[in-house]
Amino acid sequence: MKRLLLVGFIILSFMQIAAAQEAKNINEILSDELCDRLCAAAREKSKELGIDISFAIADRHGLPRVYRRYGDALVLSITLVPGKAYTAAVTQCKTKDVAAAAAEGAPLMSIQTNDSRITLVAGGYPLFVAGKIVGAIGVGGGTETQDCEIAEYVIEVFKKLSKQS
Repeated sequence: MKRLLLVGFIILSFMQIAAAQEAKNINEILSDELCDRLCAAAREKSKELGIDISFAIADRHGLPRVYRRYGDALVLSITLVPGKAYTAAVTQCKTKDVAAAAAEGAPLMSIQTNDSRITLVAGGYPLFVAGKIVGAIGVGGGTETQDCEIAEYVIEVFKKLSKQS
């Protein structure tokens, strides 16, 4: 019995160490350098489209990592964009999809009344690595189509860069 308990304790210890290492690796994915490169990608795409934007990155818990307002981006985007990143991180969905699920009669109807940080405006996208949420981005300042086009471009850049890590 003592051996069985000892083996169980050793297995649990290894599992805790592995879980701690995995959490550390997830937190290291959104390094300052990677965040800067994602900001640059968002800015590059917005210039290509001829618009000024606000751009935010949140960690997997929805907490802010980076916020940038480029040029004369809409003042409203100052509050919307971090909210888009938060919403995408905590729901692990695009904000456009959360909005559809929050419509009257839908499964998440009125979710934003329970958490005032939830934003039901398109332009928030989650960031995944190996199927696990590592953070999210928010883009605002253009039309819904432009915001989503920029976000999708940044997601592609993120996928390429996170493979190199």
